[in-house]
Amino acid sequence: MNGVNNSLIKATGQAHRLLTEAWRLQPLYVSFYAILLSFIVGGVLISIIGVNPFTAYWALLRGMVGGGDALAGSVARSVPFIGSALALAFAFRAGLFNIGAEGQLLAGGITAAWVGALSWMSDLPGIVAIPLVLVAGTLGGAIWGGIPGVLRAKTGAHEVISTIMLNSLVLFGVRWMVNSRDPVVLRDTESTVPRTKTISDTAVLPELVDSQPTLHVGLIALVGVSLVVAFVLSRTTFGFEVGTVGLNPHASHYAGINVNRVIVASMAASGAFAGLAAASEISGTNEFFQPGTFFLMGFDGIAIALLARTNPVAILAAALLWGSMLSGAPLMQQEADVSIDVVRIIQALVLLFVAADAIVRYLFRVRAHDHSPFKATAAGGAT
Repeated sequence: MNGVNNSLIKATGQAHRLLTEAWRLQPLYVSFYAILLSFIVGGVLISIIGVNPFTAYWALLRGMVGGGDALAGSVARSVPFIGSALALAFAFRAGLFNIGAEGQLLAGGITAAWVGALSWMSDLPGIVAIPLVLVAGTLGGAIWGGIPGVLRAKTGAHEVISTIMLNSLVLFGVRWMVNSRDPVVLRDTESTVPRTKTISDTAVLPELVDSQPTLHVGLIALVGVSLVVAFVLSRTTFGFEVGTVGLNPHASHYAGINVNRVIVASMAASGAFAGLAAASEISGTNEFFQPGTFFLMGFDGIAIALLARTNPVAILAAALLWGSMLSGAPLMQQEADVSIDVVRIIQALVLLFVAADAIVRYLFRVRAHDHSPFKATAAGGAT
């Protein structure tokens, strides 16, 4: 009899853990359903223009993962999105809305390209030259991200306004530096298109797969950074301070946390992630800088960060989906005669449904995570 009771208790405990875990994953269900709804609505739009949506989506899928080269290209396309999404997610955790990732990408990219093209870089071995370029890009992004952090901490200037202004400032600044012929600032005068000089061969990141675009070791660097950020946010004092300030800066101040320091550090770290992503693209893919390289990438980072619910590990999967869709769009256009812009529409719908998650929760009966009936029981069991 005791054996039966023990088995029932064990089975009940396992069922309780499964239910609690399922409830804990509710936010991920919202993201999954948002993606599903976006493809359904996208399919309706494709049908309206007279194309079979299943044919279009099959071509899109094959363009995304249809073979080793396609898969490698999709992963390579997702690499810079990891950094831009991390830039948004980290700031979100601190209660900051950093929409300046595009400017931070530009600042990091132009800095990395400038350092990588210096004449003495060719005399350095790759083990020195590559880190220099990556560090330069990271610092460029960190400085550009830290400026609105300082403005917020010292003057109260809202980071949304300051990052928008800084985006425009760096955009027109790098355009002038790359386009200018008199004086020549960073333009490669031997090139027929406006761009910087090609970086030194010693500063080029090693490739993992010869795909289009090239899959390089920048992927390893950004995946590593994502895991480090996840650890910092969940296991360190600074991560606790970031989350606490994000929840209530006033209470954090009374608890003894230096709120201004957290704000500045969070914005600088966000810029650093974007700068690293830009530097990896310069060093691993393009090998020079063009002003349009990071067009809309910062705003894509907003959607990816929201889709991943600001979880640094989930960002890896969300960025892969985002990059894969863009990588597979040309084949969909070629075989199904569907514009590449349809993919952008689907991505915009993903952002819409994730942001307006009440729609998703209503349609799929997903309840709010905060109202979990298992929370109190689990807490009581833990004590």
